[in-house]
Amino acid sequence: MATNEETLNRTPTPTPTPTPAPVTYASAEVAAVSDRAEQAQQGRVAIEHKGPLTWLLAFIPLGLLAVMLAVFALTNPLAIFSANIPPTESLSIQRVTVTQDGFRFDVVNGGPADVTIAQTTVDGAFWNFSIEPSATIPRLGTATIAMQYPWVEGEPHAITLLTSTGATFTGEVGVATETPTPGVSQFLTYGLLGIYVGVIPIILGMAWFPAMKRLGRRGLNVILALTIGLLVFLLVDTLLEAFEFSAQLPEVYQGVPLTLFAAILTWLGISAVSSRGARKSEDPAKQRSFVATLLSLSIGMHNMGEGLAIGAAFALGQSALGSFLVIGFTLHNITEGVGIAAPLTRDNPRLKQFALLALLAGGPATIGAWIGGFFYTPLLAVIFLGIGAGAIFQVIIEVGRLLVRDAERAKEPVMHWSSVGGLAAGIAIMYFTAFFVKL
Repeated sequence: MATNEETLNRTPTPTPTPTPAPVTYASAEVAAVSDRAEQAQQGRVAIEHKGPLTWLLAFIPLGLLAVMLAVFALTNPLAIFSANIPPTESLSIQRVTVTQDGFRFDVVNGGPADVTIAQTTVDGAFWNFSIEPSATIPRLGTATIAMQYPWVEGEPHAITLLTSTGATFTGEVGVATETPTPGVSQFLTYGLLGIYVGVIPIILGMAWFPAMKRLGRRGLNVILALTIGLLVFLLVDTLLEAFEFSAQLPEVYQGVPLTLFAAILTWLGISAVSSRGARKSEDPAKQRSFVATLLSLSIGMHNMGEGLAIGAAFALGQSALGSFLVIGFTLHNITEGVGIAAPLTRDNPRLKQFALLALLAGGPATIGAWIGGFFYTPLLAVIFLGIGAGAIFQVIIEVGRLLVRDAERAKEPVMHWSSVGGLAAGIAIMYFTAFFVKL
């Protein structure tokens, strides 16, 4: 029997710590389900808070803003800075029509206050006129001024509008020729002009497809780089044309920002469609077909602007300019057909696909000719050209991706001498063929 001292000196045996059970897949799944249930419960709590009080809190700032504006309008705290002088007036002549017995002008009041037309002159002589709906044009309002005048075929005429404050605004008839009136024959004529300028040159450019298909990988990359060069020129040219039309708009329309916003929104929209198309199909052939379709769409938007310019030239009696533009754009657009066919050179597309691409790229020229001939305004030109610029920019990105992917597969640098040469050649071709349009 052990003594009491031995019992006290005996070391106690430690109690073993229980080993936790391993976390199994089932327990992890249960935890995940519990987390999702907790998140759902939090979502329901958040939804419950979206009641009438939430809407009331959202509308309080709007109500305060309305009160502030009302106080500002009633008290007019800036009256001390006002002087007894008339506000700055701004009239823009948007369209000139030569009728059988005179002229008709469509004007827009882009100033801060109403404008009253008091007198008109033709070539320095005062002339009677009529105006609809009223001689007083409200801010951002439009009016049509008509005057009977014995114009002479082929001669220029200068028209001046005088307001009640003495301000003057001028317009001109470059070449007096009766403006075509809408009709079946005019409709068909403008339609044929669009086909001749847009569809036929695109088809002629696509006729190089068999020759391009026989090229090797490096040769095809040169063609793709050339396509990017064509598009870069079209992008710059489209933006410059849009800025020229913007100068004809009233300042309140903000022509240059309108162009850029139309371009940016178009680019973002096509980017979204493009990314969705890339996710839906991993087939390289389908991706190349998608790029060719985007190419046709962007070139089509640019060709709509060209058709609008041709239609407007004929509608304004500038038949010599219109004929010159037809010849120039025809030569200019042949190279666009080469660019559309370039992404398809590794595939075997059907003739039907080429026909649809040519119609998509060239058909809008017909629409543009109809708009320019019958409904032309600088505002429409700015919007269409801005949309075209955004579409062209996105296609430059898409074609560039084709070159990048091919360079990665071949383990070569993207900026190879052949790619740079093709890019420069594309810009040069478009630049020199543009001489037939710009002169």
